[in-house]
Amino acid sequence: MSIVAFAVAGGVAALTVRGGGAAPGALWPYFLAGFLAPGASQLFFFAAVAAAGPSRVSVVVGTAPLFAVAMALIVLDEPLQAGLVAGALLIVGGGLVLVSERIRPEDFRAVGVLFALAATVLFAARDNVVRWLTDESSAAPLAGAAASLLGGVLLIGTYRLVTGGPLTSLRRAFAIFAPAGMLAGLSYVCLYEAYDRGRVSVVSPLVATESLWGVALSALVIGRKELVGRHLVLGAVLVVAGGVLIGATR
Repeated sequence: MSIVAFAVAGGVAALTVRGGGAAPGALWPYFLAGFLAPGASQLFFFAAVAAAGPSRVSVVVGTAPLFAVAMALIVLDEPLQAGLVAGALLIVGGGLVLVSERIRPEDFRAVGVLFALAATVLFAARDNVVRWLTDESSAAPLAGAAASLLGGVLLIGTYRLVTGGPLTSLRRAFAIFAPAGMLAGLSYVCLYEAYDRGRVSVVSPLVATESLWGVALSALVIGRKELVGRHLVLGAVLVVAGGVLIGATR
């Protein structure tokens, strides 16, 4: 999936970026940022989905604005406002609703939530690094997106080689995950362009609306197996509402 995403983002960058915007000297920090996400975060994310299912993982990942903005307050010196506190309370409330859920799929494993939290923290760290780089680097955002995806491919590939397994299975993986890779590549193109234009505290909450999309698509595509109930929907709504409130008051 990461290889296909890199091909998509790299293709877009090759068609649109000219001059120093794609200079290797300006791109290496983005390449290293890719170790955070999609590199390590993707490994945790896939493990989380396998253990806890896509809908519940989507809600957990939706808490990313809380982590991203907290990091931005410390690292990027972004201002603290009342909306951040209120949004944080809503996000925490959504998490508590999710934890109190009594009916879950039979194959649900709680460790998936921990994996999802690890992926979320890595996403948030990547967001702040990318936002900082857009102010400090001369690299074009599209070239930066491709470089980050290349970094992720390297880290994931290294993990694959270290942990072993038949490389022949990659052919089957391409057939299954190529569509997801295309979407991931386009999402990175959009994300890096967004961070070139907006602060972490604005972009991250908008991205976090994926919680609602994740729950809705899980119910539509996977159906009853995911057991999407009132607690899950309410948790997603609270998490997204908190993220939107954080973004709206920045």
